[in-house]
Amino acid sequence: MRLLQHRTYDAKVYLDGNEMVARGEVTDNKPPGTLVEGDTENVVMHNMVVELRVSFPALTITDVMVLFNTYPNRDCPQITVAYDQLIGLSIARGFTHKVRELLGGPRGCTHLGALLQALAPAIVQATWSAGRTFGAEIPGRHSDQARQADNINTCHIYEAGSERVAMIRRGERLDPPIPVLERLSALGRNPDDWGID
Repeated sequence: MRLLQHRTYDAKVYLDGNEMVARGEVTDNKPPGTLVEGDTENVVMHNMVVELRVSFPALTITDVMVLFNTYPNRDCPQITVAYDQLIGLSIARGFTHKVRELLGGPRGCTHLGALLQALAPAIVQATWSAGRTFGAEIPGRHSDQARQADNINTCHIYEAGSERVAMIRRGERLDPPIPVLERLSALGRNPDDWGID
């Protein structure tokens, strides 16, 4: 088996006052010898960065920055201004569809589109950390129980007819996520101290 392509996505989300800053990066490496015969080095074909400022807890994009660090064609960076259309959009259900509508095909860059699809769920996941860790400092914070309810019909465990959703609707306490249980155990702490409020 011979490696032909190595694509990586990196997504980091920070809290900055009442905004989240989400930085995503996509990199495409061509392994040695795949593009230039006899070459012993990787060739980076794409390295693009998207940085979104997102209001918290509303999750509305307030600013966008796009960087083309490495790209195959001189004209690639000309599309960066098109990504200003993301300003004002919500990172909620329907975001991926709206990105395709505004920036799909010849209206954008396919690699940036894929990066945005990877970055949006990271932002949503970060709201859990922001609400749990900094909740007392952030106006309009949702409880963990409310965030659980926001997940209904987003995947199979949150299917509307599932026992988990029934527990959420009844206001019952849900167990912490498995990695949290494992970490609490490693620290010798009681899982009931973490809880879901």
